[in-house]
Amino acid sequence: MKPKCLLILTILFVSMLFHANVPAQDYTQWNLPEGAKARLGKGTITGNIQYSPDSSLLAVPSSIGVWLYDADTHQEINLLVGHTAPVSAVAFSPDGNTLASGSRDGTIRLWNPHTGEHKASPRGHDRGGVTSLAFSPLLQIGLLASGSSDKTVRLWGAATGNHITTLRGHTGTVTSVAFSPGGLMLASGGGHKDNAIRLWKATDNFRIAATTLKGHEHGVESIAFSPDGQTLASGSTDKTIRLWNPHTGEHKATLTEHTNEVTSVAFSPDGQTLASAGSDETVRLWDPATETLKTTFAGHTGFNGGVAFGSDGRTLASAGDDQMIQFWDYITFQHKSTITGHTFPINDIAFAPDGQIFASASDGKAIHLWDAHTGRLQNTLTGHGGSVFAVAFSPNGATLASGGGRGDTAIRLWDVHAAQPKASITSHKFGVESIAFSPDRKTLASGSWDSTARLWDADTGEHKATLKAGANVYTVAFSPDSRTLASGGQGNTIRLWDVESAEYRDLMGHTRPVDAVAFSLDGVTFASGSRDNTVRLWETQTEQSHTILTGHTNRIKAIVFFPDGITLASGSWDKTIRLWDTQTGQPHTTLTGHTAGVNALALSRDGGTLASGSEDGTILLWPFTPVEPEVSVDLNNDGVVNIQDLVRVASHLGETGLSPGDVNGDGVVNIQDLVLVASHFGDG
Repeated sequence: MKPKCLLILTILFVSMLFHANVPAQDYTQWNLPEGAKARLGKGTITGNIQYSPDSSLLAVPSSIGVWLYDADTHQEINLLVGHTAPVSAVAFSPDGNTLASGSRDGTIRLWNPHTGEHKASPRGHDRGGVTSLAFSPLLQIGLLASGSSDKTVRLWGAATGNHITTLRGHTGTVTSVAFSPGGLMLASGGGHKDNAIRLWKATDNFRIAATTLKGHEHGVESIAFSPDGQTLASGSTDKTIRLWNPHTGEHKATLTEHTNEVTSVAFSPDGQTLASAGSDETVRLWDPATETLKTTFAGHTGFNGGVAFGSDGRTLASAGDDQMIQFWDYITFQHKSTITGHTFPINDIAFAPDGQIFASASDGKAIHLWDAHTGRLQNTLTGHGGSVFAVAFSPNGATLASGGGRGDTAIRLWDVHAAQPKASITSHKFGVESIAFSPDRKTLASGSWDSTARLWDADTGEHKATLKAGANVYTVAFSPDSRTLASGGQGNTIRLWDVESAEYRDLMGHTRPVDAVAFSLDGVTFASGSRDNTVRLWETQTEQSHTILTGHTNRIKAIVFFPDGITLASGSWDKTIRLWDTQTGQPHTTLTGHTAGVNALALSRDGGTLASGSEDGTILLWPFTPVEPEVSVDLNNDGVVNIQDLVRVASHLGETGLSPGDVNGDGVVNIQDLVLVASHFGDG
């Protein structure tokens, strides 16, 4: 008993050490959708960040909810979920006891930021998403203002969320709202085609636009009052910042250093600094009194979505399209720190054959390798110059292939174990949308926007053939025997190519482009998913469609067969994943939880884990009952497992792909196969 107890204590001790070293990973379990076991990635940053009045909290709107950070330690504190679309705006009440969040789903939610309690859900923007929120600084007034793409500003009771009134007059999206420091004036900015700022006064119960400020040539993206209320700043897509006297409507100055649209403006607490963020990847600091540029911060690698000042008199935070939050000392002009972990839209996912890791590709130019069991990020592969649209593991798991999309047309081969590049293939003229290895490991296939699928030697990268599809190719997949390549794309048809002769047959039936194709593991059934919102099942021998799966309300981007030979999963831009019984053609499970379209699905070899990747920038892991593969270790079929079977495995050591010595079916003949056979010695 003592050795057993010692083993248990050792395991518990190691487990405690493990958990003590990874507190930042706890958030992967926060507020998970029903049925999911982990969420990887924090989602994309989708709006202006905001400090609480005492600067103890930083609220970050994201594609999956509102993240709350400790403003000093940058540690995640909470994730507030409930919106059904990305969160586009956040605002704290003057006392810091209420946080409002607005979403593209048209709803507003009021939260207790200290407990995470959901307090109320004001409703009214039924025909447009919420773009901006602002609380009146006077608690006794108790107002919350919201701007929307429905061209209105709405006022709500800050405590109850009751609708008070609707302000009309803008002719385009209301992109920004802000109360004056005294709370007696509300400013609203109009976006594309409106280009104006409207000022609403409390003396008129905010119902009539007292003044309209015009001068911007394009949409107003952001507005902010100075702390003394004497200046209103506006940032625009016309690349300028304008300073106004909000009481007289006088235009005071135009600041013109930005080289692209200005997305956010904010005043420091003392009013001596104006910060602006722009699509030119810069944050700029201005002296509003002299109307001159103080300095430029260039730490972001994507356009800057927002800036916010802390109340400590030194800290400025900026959030960028590079999914990083940067902190700056705006007195010394020094960079202080960075929050990472927010993620780009996920384009593709692939499991390694042994199921130990999986790879994800995203718009962030990088490929991430994850531990399939713990969800830990193991490695990041960089080298692509733009979005990465496709990833695939070789059958032995030693090589990962990736395809570049926007900004990069290359196929790159990576050494998985060393996490280093092996080769680069640059033959395609446009982006590579899909990539696949043949099961026999001889061939790599790629599908591209240049209307071709191409075949490559999987080891050397040498070009073998160009298959002219006649339209953009969005998806490719090999049959289990490696003899057939299926491709789908813009032309609504599916082509089945003979890999050796390059001859093809067309499968007709879909009425819109085909985004996904897959073969069942036994090769008997072939499936296709389309922008016509259907999945079709085909009999591979007759090449006839025998079942149409309906129920999705948007395009199907991904499909995958389970190893049981019956279940098929489909991922759609309707934000759902459906599991189908392919024998009856009926769905039996719908998985929800993503707040944007599902782009990718991948299944571990045993079917125990389904990974889904979404436009919301997250990967959800869903557990299922693994299917244990039937393993035959009597290789010579003489009725007994003995040394002869071991010798047979040894004679194939090192082979990859389909090999008679690959007992455990992981795509490579190695010591694991020898051990498996040896463990069954004497079995009859």
